Amino acid sequence: MSPPEDLLRQLAPQVLGAVVRRYGHFDSAEDAVQEALLAAAMQWPEQGVPADPKAWLITVAARRLTDQLRSDSARQRREDSVAAMSPAEQYAEPVAEDDTLTLLLLCCHPALSAPSQVALTLRAVGGLGTKEIARAFLVPESTMAQRISRAKSAIKAAGARFAPPPEQERGQRLVAVLHVLYLIFNEGYTASSGPQLQRTDLTGEAIRLTRELHRLLPKDGEVTGLLALMLLTDSRRAARTRPDGGLVPLDEQDRTLWNRPLIEEGVALITEALTGSALGPYQVQAAISAVHAEAVRAQDTDWPQILALYRLLERMAPNPVVTLNLAVALAMVDGPRAGLDLLAGLDSDRRTAAHHRLAAVRAHLLELAGEHADAREAYLLAASRTTSGPEQRYLAERAARLATRTP
Repeated sequence: MSPPEDLLRQLAPQVLGAVVRRYGHFDSAEDAVQEALLAAAMQWPEQGVPADPKAWLITVAARRLTDQLRSDSARQRREDSVAAMSPAEQYAEPVAEDDTLTLLLLCCHPALSAPSQVALTLRAVGGLGTKEIARAFLVPESTMAQRISRAKSAIKAAGARFAPPPEQERGQRLVAVLHVLYLIFNEGYTASSGPQLQRTDLTGEAIRLTRELHRLLPKDGEVTGLLALMLLTDSRRAARTRPDGGLVPLDEQDRTLWNRPLIEEGVALITEALTGSALGPYQVQAAISAVHAEAVRAQDTDWPQILALYRLLERMAPNPVVTLNLAVALAMVDGPRAGLDLLAGLDSDRRTAAHHRLAAVRAHLLELAGEHADAREAYLLAASRTTSGPEQRYLAERAARLATRTP
């Protein structure tokens, strides 16, 4: 990312916050800020970055917004009085404020679905254009535009104000923010479909936004835990694929390729969170990643500790994905049959019964148990269910390798 682009991403939520706080009209203000960001992306590389880039963006966005609002005759009188103010009068105080947290909480309003929260967060807080978000999630630009438009309409219909939510709602709203950032990172780390295993644009944006949230809430244990989890997970990125783009599983990765500075930062963050905050699910997941990261070789992994942490995570935040990972840890400690027995309970769970990850984990444990024919069938089933090209190739390769061992 070039310096102007990086700067625009950093300033996007601050600019939007200043404009919305002054004028209201979140939906129209967000469109105006997008136009200002586009204008800056086109002009700054040639004309240079202005001395006060934030004020420049706010001024351009405000002009776009007032032009748009003037066209609505029902609002003519009110908007004329705002438009008559000088830039100094409009922005003397608001420019200094940082509304990133308020924006994150607004974009994750409970009136929105999770996909809409993700899309609106990437656009309003991340500063990404509709085309970029659509490309990231492999949907047509028109589809993503409709999703973002519906999200803004839903926020307006819910009567949401640009202000921190009531104290009794803040905790739950922050949970939604963390979940959205987690979803963005996961989609980037293992793309759900398409030819690439990883989308570094999404993982990078998720980490950037989570760093910003950690800056705003440095004492929140779960914010710290999520940042640590992302850094520890992303530290393995260079070792996850072969030169041809093929997937390399964790136990076969060249650990000398792991990013040691990210590991050190992640371990320091999770150590800080665990010693000074109430324990939460993201902290437990980060602790699991730290145990993996500290193993010099795959065979050095402290699986009993990982198993204990997954059991704790299952009690705190039970879901099928946790059970899948718990089954692997259990297999590594008590043998593959124990893990397979645990997986049997997921066959009746509609959230995972037809998911490729259940078939893939079962195939792996069957292979460990020496049941090669059944493992091969499970690998092929998993390959048929995933829409990720690299995962399909990896699973098919595992099945083909087992074909030579099957009587």
